[in-house]
Amino acid sequence: MNQPKILVVDDDKEIVGAIKKRLEMEDYEIITAYDGLEAMDILMEQEVQLLIIDVMMPKMDGWEVVKEIRKVSKVPIIMLTAKTQEMDKVTGLMMGADDYVTKPFSPSELVARVDAVYRRVAQFTRAAEPNFSEELRSGRFVLNLRNRSFTKDGNPVELTQVEFQIMEYFISNAGKALKRSEILKHVWGSGYVGEEKIVDVNIRRLRMKIEDEPSNPRHVVTVWGIGYRWDK
Repeated sequence: MNQPKILVVDDDKEIVGAIKKRLEMEDYEIITAYDGLEAMDILMEQEVQLLIIDVMMPKMDGWEVVKEIRKVSKVPIIMLTAKTQEMDKVTGLMMGADDYVTKPFSPSELVARVDAVYRRVAQFTRAAEPNFSEELRSGRFVLNLRNRSFTKDGNPVELTQVEFQIMEYFISNAGKALKRSEILKHVWGSGYVGEEKIVDVNIRRLRMKIEDEPSNPRHVVTVWGIGYRWDK
Protein backbone atom coordinates (compact mmCIF):
# COMPACT_ATOMS: atom_id res chain seq x y z
CA MET A 1 0.00 0.00 0.00
CA ASN A 2 1.35 3.45 -0.93
CA GLN A 3 2.11 5.89 1.84
CA PRO A 4 -0.38 8.76 2.12
CA LYS A 5 1.29 11.89 0.73
CA ILE A 6 1.00 15.13 2.71
CA LEU A 7 2.11 18.61 1.66
CA VAL A 8 3.28 20.76 4.61
CA VAL A 9 3.50 24.51 3.97
CA ASP A 10 4.92 27.08 6.41
CA ASP A 11 7.51 29.84 6.07
CA ASP A 12 9.06 28.71 9.38
CA LYS A 13 11.51 26.00 8.32
CA GLU A 14 11.92 24.72 11.88
CA ILE A 15 8.18 24.09 12.18
CA VAL A 16 8.12 22.40 8.77
CA GLY A 17 11.05 20.19 9.77
CA ALA A 18 9.46 19.22 13.07
CA ILE A 19 6.12 18.35 11.43
CA LYS A 20 7.88 16.38 8.69
CA LYS A 21 9.91 14.37 11.20
CA ARG A 22 6.88 13.58 13.38
CA LEU A 23 4.54 12.56 10.56
CA GLU A 24 7.19 10.42 8.86
CA MET A 25 7.31 8.43 12.12
CA GLU A 26 3.62 7.63 11.42
CA ASP A 27 4.45 6.37 7.88
CA TYR A 28 3.22 9.43 6.00
CA GLU A 29 5.17 10.67 2.99
CA ILE A 30 5.90 14.38 3.41
CA ILE A 31 6.47 17.05 0.77
CA THR A 32 7.39 20.56 1.95
CA ALA A 33 6.99 24.13 0.73
CA TYR A 34 7.77 27.48 2.33
CA ASP A 35 5.30 29.88 0.75
CA GLY A 36 1.89 29.83 -0.91
CA LEU A 37 3.11 30.13 -4.50
CA GLU A 38 5.48 27.19 -4.10
CA ALA A 39 2.62 25.19 -2.61
CA MET A 40 0.36 25.97 -5.58
CA ASP A 41 3.07 24.86 -8.02
CA ILE A 42 3.45 21.54 -6.20
CA LEU A 43 -0.30 20.95 -6.06
CA MET A 44 -0.58 21.51 -9.81
CA GLU A 45 2.10 18.88 -10.46
CA GLN A 46 1.51 16.24 -7.78
CA GLU A 47 -1.44 14.48 -6.19
CA VAL A 48 -1.49 14.71 -2.40
CA GLN A 49 -3.94 13.23 0.11
CA LEU A 50 -3.73 16.12 2.60
CA LEU A 51 -2.52 19.72 2.80
CA ILE A 52 -1.26 21.26 6.07
CA ILE A 53 -0.79 24.99 5.59
CA ASP A 54 0.05 28.02 7.72
CA VAL A 55 -2.13 31.12 7.46
CA MET A 56 0.49 33.88 7.61
CA MET A 57 3.06 33.44 4.83
CA PRO A 58 4.86 35.63 2.28
CA LYS A 59 3.88 35.96 -1.41
CA MET A 60 0.52 34.23 -0.96
CA ASP A 61 -1.09 33.59 2.43
CA GLY A 62 -2.81 30.40 3.48
CA TRP A 63 -6.30 31.77 3.02
CA GLU A 64 -5.57 32.71 -0.61
CA VAL A 65 -4.12 29.25 -1.26
CA VAL A 66 -7.20 27.53 0.18
CA LYS A 67 -9.50 29.74 -1.89
CA GLU A 68 -7.63 28.90 -5.11
CA ILE A 69 -7.36 25.19 -4.32
CA ARG A 70 -11.08 24.88 -3.67
CA LYS A 71 -11.76 26.04 -7.22
CA VAL A 72 -10.12 22.88 -8.59
CA SER A 73 -9.66 20.31 -5.81
CA LYS A 74 -11.38 18.66 -2.84
CA VAL A 75 -8.10 17.72 -1.14
CA PRO A 76 -8.50 17.84 2.67
CA ILE A 77 -6.89 20.89 4.29
CA ILE A 78 -5.72 21.53 7.85
CA MET A 79 -4.80 25.15 8.58
CA LEU A 80 -2.12 26.18 11.07
CA THR A 81 -2.51 29.54 12.76
CA ALA A 82 -0.91 31.45 15.60
CA LYS A 83 -4.05 33.52 15.88
CA THR A 84 -6.57 32.66 18.57
CA GLN A 85 -9.44 34.92 17.52
CA GLU A 86 -12.59 32.98 16.69
CA MET A 87 -13.07 34.92 13.44
CA ASP A 88 -9.74 33.75 12.03
CA LYS A 89 -10.73 30.12 12.56
CA VAL A 90 -14.14 30.70 11.00
CA THR A 91 -12.57 32.47 7.99
CA GLY A 92 -10.38 29.48 7.18
CA LEU A 93 -13.25 27.02 7.50
CA MET A 94 -15.60 29.16 5.42
CA MET A 95 -13.00 29.32 2.65
CA GLY A 96 -12.93 25.55 2.51
CA ALA A 97 -10.47 24.25 5.11
CA ASP A 98 -11.50 21.01 6.82
CA ASP A 99 -9.87 21.67 10.19
CA TYR A 100 -7.51 24.03 11.98
CA VAL A 101 -4.79 23.69 14.60
CA THR A 102 -3.73 26.70 16.68
CA LYS A 103 -0.03 27.28 17.38
CA PRO A 104 1.61 26.29 19.59
CA PHE A 105 0.37 22.72 19.26
CA SER A 106 1.65 19.39 20.51
CA PRO A 107 2.91 16.85 17.96
CA SER A 108 0.40 14.31 19.26
CA GLU A 109 -2.50 16.73 18.64
CA LEU A 110 -1.43 17.30 15.03
CA VAL A 111 -0.99 13.56 14.44
CA ALA A 112 -4.48 12.94 15.85
CA ARG A 113 -5.98 15.55 13.50
CA VAL A 114 -4.08 14.16 10.49
CA ASP A 115 -5.11 10.59 11.31
CA ALA A 116 -8.76 11.67 11.62
CA VAL A 117 -8.69 13.39 8.24
CA TYR A 118 -6.99 10.46 6.56
CA ARG A 119 -9.52 8.01 8.01
CA ARG A 120 -12.27 10.08 6.40
CA VAL A 121 -10.47 9.94 3.06
CA ALA A 122 -9.93 6.19 3.37
CA GLN A 123 -13.64 5.61 3.99
CA PHE A 124 -14.37 6.61 0.42
CA THR A 125 -12.54 3.52 -0.83
CA ARG A 126 -15.68 1.60 0.16
CA ALA A 127 -17.19 2.89 -3.07
CA ALA A 128 -15.01 0.48 -5.01
CA GLU A 129 -16.72 -2.51 -3.42
CA PRO A 130 -19.22 -4.30 -5.73
CA ASN A 131 -22.03 -4.36 -3.14
CA PHE A 132 -21.68 -0.68 -2.25
CA SER A 133 -24.93 1.30 -2.38
CA GLU A 134 -24.21 3.89 -5.04
CA GLU A 135 -26.75 6.66 -4.51
CA LEU A 136 -28.67 8.36 -1.74
CA ARG A 137 -31.71 10.36 -2.88
CA SER A 138 -33.65 12.94 -0.93
CA GLY A 139 -36.19 15.07 -2.77
CA ARG A 140 -34.30 17.45 -5.08
CA PHE A 141 -30.93 16.07 -4.03
CA VAL A 142 -28.83 13.09 -5.13
CA LEU A 143 -25.62 12.02 -3.40
CA ASN A 144 -23.54 9.64 -5.51
CA LEU A 145 -21.22 7.71 -3.23
CA ARG A 146 -19.26 6.04 -6.02
CA ASN A 147 -18.07 9.15 -7.84
CA ARG A 148 -18.51 11.43 -4.80
CA SER A 149 -20.78 13.87 -6.57
CA PHE A 150 -23.78 15.82 -5.29
CA THR A 151 -26.56 17.37 -7.33
CA LYS A 152 -29.50 19.67 -6.67
CA ASP A 153 -32.28 19.56 -9.27
CA GLY A 154 -29.81 17.73 -11.51
CA ASN A 155 -27.20 20.49 -11.23
CA PRO A 156 -23.79 19.67 -9.70
CA VAL A 157 -22.85 21.22 -6.37
CA GLU A 158 -19.18 21.16 -5.39
CA LEU A 159 -18.68 19.86 -1.85
CA THR A 160 -15.54 19.37 0.20
CA GLN A 161 -14.97 15.91 1.66
CA VAL A 162 -16.22 17.10 5.05
CA GLU A 163 -19.37 18.60 3.51
CA PHE A 164 -19.93 15.41 1.52
CA GLN A 165 -19.76 13.27 4.66
CA ILE A 166 -22.09 15.60 6.53
CA MET A 167 -24.59 15.32 3.67
CA GLU A 168 -24.29 11.53 3.64
CA TYR A 169 -25.02 11.48 7.39
CA PHE A 170 -27.94 13.90 7.03
CA ILE A 171 -29.63 12.10 4.15
CA SER A 172 -29.12 8.71 5.82
CA ASN A 173 -30.89 10.12 8.89
CA ALA A 174 -33.48 12.34 7.19
CA GLY A 175 -36.06 13.80 9.58
CA LYS A 176 -34.03 12.93 12.67
CA ALA A 177 -32.63 15.61 14.99
CA LEU A 178 -28.88 15.04 15.17
CA LYS A 179 -26.77 16.36 18.02
CA ARG A 180 -23.64 18.35 17.18
CA SER A 181 -21.65 15.73 19.08
CA GLU A 182 -23.11 12.97 16.88
CA ILE A 183 -22.21 14.82 13.68
CA LEU A 184 -18.73 15.54 15.04
CA LYS A 185 -18.14 11.90 15.95
CA HIS A 186 -19.44 10.57 12.60
CA VAL A 187 -17.49 12.98 10.40
CA TRP A 188 -14.37 13.82 12.39
CA GLY A 189 -14.10 10.62 14.41
CA SER A 190 -14.40 9.79 18.11
CA GLY A 191 -10.81 10.81 18.74
CA TYR A 192 -11.26 14.37 17.49
CA VAL A 193 -9.89 16.88 20.01
CA GLY A 194 -11.18 20.13 18.48
CA GLU A 195 -14.26 22.21 19.18
CA GLU A 196 -17.89 21.48 18.23
CA LYS A 197 -17.92 24.94 16.61
CA ILE A 198 -16.40 23.34 13.52
CA VAL A 199 -19.77 21.63 12.91
CA ASP A 200 -21.63 24.96 12.90
CA VAL A 201 -19.19 26.57 10.47
CA ASN A 202 -19.48 23.67 8.03
CA ILE A 203 -23.27 23.76 8.29
CA ARG A 204 -23.21 27.47 7.46
CA ARG A 205 -21.03 26.72 4.43
CA LEU A 206 -23.33 23.90 3.33
CA ARG A 207 -26.39 26.13 3.54
CA MET A 208 -24.72 28.68 1.29
CA LYS A 209 -24.24 25.96 -1.32
CA ILE A 210 -27.52 24.05 -1.23
CA GLU A 211 -30.27 26.27 0.20
CA ASP A 212 -32.34 28.59 -2.01
CA GLU A 213 -32.31 31.08 0.88
CA PRO A 214 -29.37 30.30 3.21
CA SER A 215 -30.69 32.73 5.83
CA ASN A 216 -34.00 30.87 5.87
CA PRO A 217 -32.99 27.21 5.42
CA ARG A 218 -35.61 24.62 4.47
CA HIS A 219 -33.40 21.54 4.31
CA VAL A 220 -30.63 21.90 6.92
CA VAL A 221 -32.81 22.98 9.83
CA THR A 222 -31.57 24.09 13.23
CA VAL A 223 -33.11 22.16 16.13
CA TRP A 224 -32.63 24.50 19.06
CA GLY A 225 -30.92 22.95 22.05
CA ILE A 226 -29.99 19.83 20.08
CA GLY A 227 -28.31 20.38 16.72
CA TYR A 228 -29.60 19.97 13.16
CA ARG A 229 -32.15 18.03 11.10
CA TRP A 230 -32.28 17.23 7.38
CA ASP A 231 -35.65 17.81 5.71
CA LYS A 232 -36.32 16.94 2.07
